[in-house]
Amino acid sequence: MIEKMKFLSITGPKEDIDRVVDTYLSRYEIHLENALSELKTVKDLRPYIETNPYKDVLERASELLESYHDLITDQTDRKMKLEEAVEVINSLDTQLKELTERKNALVRQRDELKASRDRVVPFAGLNYNVKEILKFRFIKFRFGRISREYYEKFSSYVYETIDTVMFKCEEEGDYVWVVYFVPESLADKIDAIYASMHFERCFLPDEYEGTPVEAGHVLDDRIGSLQKEIDEADRKIVEAMSSRKEEFAAALRRIRTFSTNFDVRKMAAVTKHDTHNFYILCGWMTEKDAETFQKEIERDSDTFCIIEDDHNNIMSTPPTKMKNPGLFRPFEMYVEMYGLPSYNELDPTILIGITYSILFGFMFGDAGQGLCLLIGGFLLYRFKKIRLAGIISCCGVFSTIFGLLFGSVFGFEDIMDAVWLRPQEAMTNLPFIGRLNTVFVAAVAIGMGIILLCMILNVINSLRSHDVEKAYFDTNGVAGLVFYFALASVIVLYMTGNLLPATVILVIMFLIPLLVIFFKEPLAAIVEKKAERMETGLGMFITQGIFELFEVLLSYFSNTLSFVRVGAFAVSHAAMMQVVLMLAGAEAGGNTNWAVVVGGNLFVCGMEGLIVGIQVLRLEYYELFSRFYRGSGRAFEPYGKAAGEQ
Repeated sequence: MIEKMKFLSITGPKEDIDRVVDTYLSRYEIHLENALSELKTVKDLRPYIETNPYKDVLERASELLESYHDLITDQTDRKMKLEEAVEVINSLDTQLKELTERKNALVRQRDELKASRDRVVPFAGLNYNVKEILKFRFIKFRFGRISREYYEKFSSYVYETIDTVMFKCEEEGDYVWVVYFVPESLADKIDAIYASMHFERCFLPDEYEGTPVEAGHVLDDRIGSLQKEIDEADRKIVEAMSSRKEEFAAALRRIRTFSTNFDVRKMAAVTKHDTHNFYILCGWMTEKDAETFQKEIERDSDTFCIIEDDHNNIMSTPPTKMKNPGLFRPFEMYVEMYGLPSYNELDPTILIGITYSILFGFMFGDAGQGLCLLIGGFLLYRFKKIRLAGIISCCGVFSTIFGLLFGSVFGFEDIMDAVWLRPQEAMTNLPFIGRLNTVFVAAVAIGMGIILLCMILNVINSLRSHDVEKAYFDTNGVAGLVFYFALASVIVLYMTGNLLPATVILVIMFLIPLLVIFFKEPLAAIVEKKAERMETGLGMFITQGIFELFEVLLSYFSNTLSFVRVGAFAVSHAAMMQVVLMLAGAEAGGNTNWAVVVGGNLFVCGMEGLIVGIQVLRLEYYELFSRFYRGSGRAFEPYGKAAGEQ
């Protein structure tokens, strides 16, 4: 069902807009429209332009929430004044910035010392004061590493032939860390030789005390001291946020609300009367909320509200807000996927809830598996609010019902007698066709009934939208309804062995509707008193009409046969469970392998449940919705409760 909407124009002194929004509109659901677009006939309207003063504070509060989401929350019931909220955010932001900057500076110092320590550690085997080496003037030194392969070759074939002293320090993986010394006059030559051996040089800063081992210990002590200071800074940050998380949540909620309220100005207009400026807000409320709101502001001398009942005076179309019983509410998901109904259109939620559940149950008739779907879907929907789970639970009800009608419990058909029939066994003798599975006949009969119902709904929707052609002359209008009803009646009478109506009646019931469909465009033009121009010529019009009429007849036939799949899945489900029981040995009379029974039931329930769900949805969209449903509505997007709770 679609809730009735009322269009409201709210006005008052310009400077009073924040009070009105905070006091009233934040507690109601109102779909705001742009006042400048809605009130084009009102003179001296101008946009309400002001800069949002809460934007910067809200951005900083949102950054704090994102950065420290593990320590704080935005959920609280505590109330706070706006000024206090701004002060809380500002002070907390300043405090945390100082602590964070202090921590970052300490982290940078620690990382620099770690890098320095990592550079000297490979030379721990050098038992000499590093700082003294770094002061050499006439002897050049080089710290670095060389691959193990080249080190061995260099030591065996080159080292004894050149003027250098090389000190091996540490071995690490495929590398050997070394320090070599050369006379200053031979440095270039010796460096070239080492470079040919793929020597990789590293540079040590002039900040070490003692030997590499001693320098490493000193650096470790300094790193440990800095880490303690970093941990203390972290503790202070955690303490600052944890001790004020309630304050922060209340402040964020208040600022967020006021920032959202302030943005209402984007949809408002300003007008001037005498020396006073007034704001104007326009939007849609549900009929119930509109009446409550109007009563609430009766004693407010600064706020005025006008409800416009004549939709012809309103520029925008009413938004759609669906309100269905709780049982059918999950099925709104399928309607939204196709498109929301327009305001004057029938809401198909209840129809899709009933037909989807019945068709699913018919195709997936098993009392045991249906009960599992019912319970599992209900629990997921109850605790997780997953709408698809609610749909599965409803389908499980009808799967259980049809399982009882078919006498099937987890695939076993010998536990109970079928209340109605066995899908694989029940056969029906039909004239001209012969023996046919009964579930196929029942499926086609259900399909014909659904198609007729959809045609009736199309007539209602078309009349509501004042579409004469679709209401009376379309294939799904009155003409199509009469033709298809006559066809369905004749088929039922013939198949049940009853007498058919007189030939004159059949001609009238078949021929006249087809002629109406053939001439639907000229007839619609006559009814609507429009001049219909035949741009393609009489011959082309007749040719095109013949082909379109043939397509109509073919679509009636194919759409009806499309429901055969409902019976086919009912039979295939029984066949699949028969295979599972055969594999488990349940049909051989011996010991039953219950693991195979359980696994097979789970597999069939999952795989076939998914396939059946998709097939039923296809039937809903292509065989039902395509006949009567437009889905051209726009969603009701409320400001107020929804905005204030974001």
